[in-house]
Amino acid sequence: MQKILRFLIRLVLRLIARVEIHGIEHLPAQGGFILAANHLGRLDSAILYYAIEREDVIMPVAEKYKHHWLFGWLVPASGGFFINRFDADLAAIREILRRMKQGGIFVIAPEGTRSKTEALQKAHSGVAFFAVKTGAPVVPVALTGTEDRLVVENLKHFRRSHIVVRAAKPIQVRLDESLGREAALEAATDDIMCRIAAMLPEKYRGVYANHPRLERILKSEATTLHPHPKAAEAA
Repeated sequence: MQKILRFLIRLVLRLIARVEIHGIEHLPAQGGFILAANHLGRLDSAILYYAIEREDVIMPVAEKYKHHWLFGWLVPASGGFFINRFDADLAAIREILRRMKQGGIFVIAPEGTRSKTEALQKAHSGVAFFAVKTGAPVVPVALTGTEDRLVVENLKHFRRSHIVVRAAKPIQVRLDESLGREAALEAATDDIMCRIAAMLPEKYRGVYANHPRLERILKSEATTLHPHPKAAEAA
C-alpha cells in the first residue's frame, strides 16, 4: 500500500508544487533511524512520503483524524496508526518501539502540532526519549513552503507552491549526565530543534531564534564554510 500511496502523493504534488530536496544522501539507506522535522502544514507528512523511498516508514497520526473521511481509512491502510498526543499512549509507544526494533524509520514532529505562527514552537522531549531508548540516530529535517495558508493561496490562484526539504547529517543523542533526566531530555531535544532551526530561514526559527545552541551551530557552520585565511594556509 505504501508504494501506491507514494505514487499518488508524487503525482499530486508534482501538479501543485515544485519540491526541492537537499541532503537526501544523509538518510541511511538501511537500518532504523528517527526523522525529526518541523511542522508547518498538512502537506508535511505527504512531503516526507514523497522524499523517502523506503517502505518501512513509521508515521503516527493524531487521533483526531481517526474518524476523518479520508485519513480514517487511509492511515491504517498504509501501515500507519493513530496516537493520542495529549496522554501517555502506551500502546502507540510500544508499537513504535516494536517497529523501530525491526529497523523502521520513525517520522516525528517534535513540536507535536502544526505551528500557528509558521515558526518553530517549543518541542516536546519525545524525540529525545525515543532516540535514547532505541539508540537510533536522529536525522533533523527542515521544511519550508508547506504552510497551509500559502498552499491554499497558491491553489486559489493556480500557482504551484515552492516547497524546500533540507536534511542534516544523522546525530547520535546522548544525555548530559550532569543534569536530571527530564532536564537532560529537554536539552537533547533543544539540540535537535536548533539543528533544524539552523537549516531554516530566520523567520522560521521561532522560539529557538536566540537559543545559545543555535548560535554555536551557526558559528561552527560559518567556520567550516569560511575558514580563517591563516588556518587555510597552514592546512
